[in-house]
Amino acid sequence: MPSGAPAIDGMVDPAMLREAILKKLMYGVGKDASRASDHDWLVATILALRDGIVDRWIDSTRRTYASGKKRVYYLSLEFLIGRLLFDSLGNLGLIEATREALRPLGVDLDRLREVEPDAALGNGGLGRLAACFIESLSSLKIPAYGYGIRYDYGLFKQAIADGWQREIPEDWLSFGNPWEFERPEVAYEIGFGGHVVDEETGHGSVRRVWQPGEKIIAAAYDTPIVGWRGQHINTLRLWAAKAPQPIALEAFNVGDYVGAMAQRARIEAISRVLYPSDATPAGYELRLRQEYFFTAASLQDLIRRHLQAYGTLVNLGEKAAIQLNDTHPAIAVAELMRLLIDVHGIAYDDAWRLTRQTLNYTNHTLLPEALETWSVQLMERLLPRHMELIYRINWHHLEALSRNAAHDQDLIRSVSLIDETNGRRVRMGHLAFLGSNKVNGVSALHTELMRETVFEDLHKLFPDRIVSKTNGVTFRRWLQQCNPALTKLLVDTLGEGVLDDPGLLRGLEAYADKPDFQARYAAVKHANKEKLARVIEDRTGWKVDPTALFDVQIKRIHEYKRQLLNVLETVALYHAIKANPDAAWPKRVKIFAGKAAASYAQAKLIIKLAHDVARVVNTDPEIGDKLKLIFLPNYNVSLAEVIIPAADLSEQISTAGMEASGTGNMKLALNGALTIGTLDGANVEIREQVGEENIVIFGLTADEVTKVRKAGLSPDERSARLARVLYEIETGVFSPEDPTRFDPIIQALARNDHFLVCPDFDAYWDAQREVDALWADQDAWRRMTILNTARIDWFSSDRTISEYAAEIWNAEPL
Repeated sequence: MPSGAPAIDGMVDPAMLREAILKKLMYGVGKDASRASDHDWLVATILALRDGIVDRWIDSTRRTYASGKKRVYYLSLEFLIGRLLFDSLGNLGLIEATREALRPLGVDLDRLREVEPDAALGNGGLGRLAACFIESLSSLKIPAYGYGIRYDYGLFKQAIADGWQREIPEDWLSFGNPWEFERPEVAYEIGFGGHVVDEETGHGSVRRVWQPGEKIIAAAYDTPIVGWRGQHINTLRLWAAKAPQPIALEAFNVGDYVGAMAQRARIEAISRVLYPSDATPAGYELRLRQEYFFTAASLQDLIRRHLQAYGTLVNLGEKAAIQLNDTHPAIAVAELMRLLIDVHGIAYDDAWRLTRQTLNYTNHTLLPEALETWSVQLMERLLPRHMELIYRINWHHLEALSRNAAHDQDLIRSVSLIDETNGRRVRMGHLAFLGSNKVNGVSALHTELMRETVFEDLHKLFPDRIVSKTNGVTFRRWLQQCNPALTKLLVDTLGEGVLDDPGLLRGLEAYADKPDFQARYAAVKHANKEKLARVIEDRTGWKVDPTALFDVQIKRIHEYKRQLLNVLETVALYHAIKANPDAAWPKRVKIFAGKAAASYAQAKLIIKLAHDVARVVNTDPEIGDKLKLIFLPNYNVSLAEVIIPAADLSEQISTAGMEASGTGNMKLALNGALTIGTLDGANVEIREQVGEENIVIFGLTADEVTKVRKAGLSPDERSARLARVLYEIETGVFSPEDPTRFDPIIQALARNDHFLVCPDFDAYWDAQREVDALWADQDAWRRMTILNTARIDWFSSDRTISEYAAEIWNAEPL
């Protein structure tokens, strides 16, 4: 440990911690206390804390090696970890000690919290789930590595200009990242292109050898992920793409300064941006390069570690479990086979057995675009050896069908790894399915739909492979850190044990009807709403009444998530209030936040519609505070930590059968928001846990959605209320400067309405009026929301990870 750095236990003493911070400010940051900025203090605090973490981190690694226990490797294209200062301080129990250490220096810890940038390593629920899981793996003391990409700019920073989304770089690394450790000694060559040749082994046999036409370097950066109480610390290892030669010196010396850097720029683009637009051939190829890059580096790294520990790969499946978080790392099936066969000389059958023992695959969506397919032509050009192996895997797979007398050509076409229907394409979901020991859905409904839809025929062939593991969230982040006032109330009421065991939240049921507890619970919610109201005014200029019902829909903007349905209901509610302003309408603030993919024109148009509706509604003097529509820009983890504790109503209104699980629904219910939603994803299980009387469900079920789509839709079936809303949008009431602006939305609803916005509209309207009635009885409302907090304990990511460990990975805690 660095000289003068106290151990974690010593940091509980504010004086020792203050001394460590001052030393880091001087020798780590190079600043005098009298001239230090908030960012300087932030870095010094992180570095002092990091020094204390390192000894436990190394001890965790030593104990892992000594135990010989199985390791889990979690591969994810996203890790939306957010800010780590309070995450680490909270898990170590050092928040108040750090606050006391900084106070005499004139430094406010809460101010430093706002200075820390969000790590731009993810987009939405997929990345945040990975972050919750890697934290739970540490908290449960399960030896694990998270593997992903160290994006320079992440997704993008969302700016709003005249209601339109604008994407600007999210330069989160502009001041460096004091949490990470660069590992220059950990670097792997990653190949692309080239060709495959036969090479004699010297034993009378021939092996296939890939000779890449391009090689790049994957460089490792490690971040310690602290578990609860600091008892175990795992590693998040992120890969950055580096050029083998940083500059073409000959070109530079003859004056071609830009050309001298061109190859480096092309290579390092791999780790520049999350989800580059694939609307162009170059962007499409870059997506595949990203996925193979981090997967290949991760597999090389874990094999190196395994050989270092055991000296053989024969026991790989017994000592390592690899989890593929969605289809992005599915190329791992072919890459692991390549490494085992080509690099380590293992026979094909043995390599396939090891691959199947080691890999597991989580499917997160039934949407075709997320299941991913790649053109055979691109795969043969970029990853020629992998394409050979995919052909061979597919041949063995289809040959086994023939041996088992399955000659149904429709079945063979359905389960083949190569889709021949629209140009030859590799089905990456099928590849991940075939190459995995277990394939899991992320809610009970989603898992059943997987069996019935996208993997129907594969499931019939391998009926034991698909299992269900409903998602969860870490209560350390989504209760204790983001809602400290509610956490204090829970501890005061239920005792300290509730911090360690979410199951103790069930004790709140006894207090749900007690007026004094209801009053304290409501006071916490109101204070959180006042904080959010200040954020809304600061970021949008709109003033909102914190006594209003805060109606929240926060998630990435996508047609299936149906922000459009919410906006249409807002317009209808506006009409109703205008028509009868003296009715007992509850004050309501509709709060939206989320990003649309850069190339997703329809989603971006929905954002514009929300802003245009807000411009009319929010400035109408007849409406006043009865209704406001707010769109908060640049949704990220830190903004979620402010919105979620303040929410009264949680919008979970996706088209039934299309949301795999959701985790925002869990976070909002945990913090005392009532859910309004369809029977989709984990809403089904939330209803089971909290009781159907404590959730508002509406709309078509997944089975009914299928039937309606098959029967077709008629615009004549729309209610008068919905028809008026659509007419006003279509005729430019909300966009008089451009009356045809929203024609693409109107036409989509008229011609297809694939996401069934119109058929569910009236049911949604009625459900919202049910919410109005519930809100009018505040005692009953508070009882319902308290019971949501009390009964949401099952949705802890600790429970989810424990199920993965016991039923998929066969991994034990230290």
